[in-house]
Amino acid sequence: MNDNSQERPVLNRSDVEAALARIAVATFTYYPEKATEEPGYVVEEDVDWAMGPLRVMDAAQYERWRARVIAVISDASHDRRAFLADLMGLAED
Repeated sequence: MNDNSQERPVLNRSDVEAALARIAVATFTYYPEKATEEPGYVVEEDVDWAMGPLRVMDAAQYERWRARVIAVISDASHDRRAFLADLMGLAED
């Protein structure tokens, strides 16, 4: 799924790589029972932290990516290869 075909690269590569590292940490530490076992936890907190380096995006683009980040963190069956390719495609060369 390539959702960024109409989006030109707008981000510094180091910002994209920082977001990718944060998304990876959030993905590896998430499990479905986390909210029950850690009272007060909501996946949106991890998403907000992980997307910190991407805040320079315009609001609509940011919200599209936010939805994708939620999916990649919380759904182990999500196609992470496509997500990774699309995310890295946002980086300036």
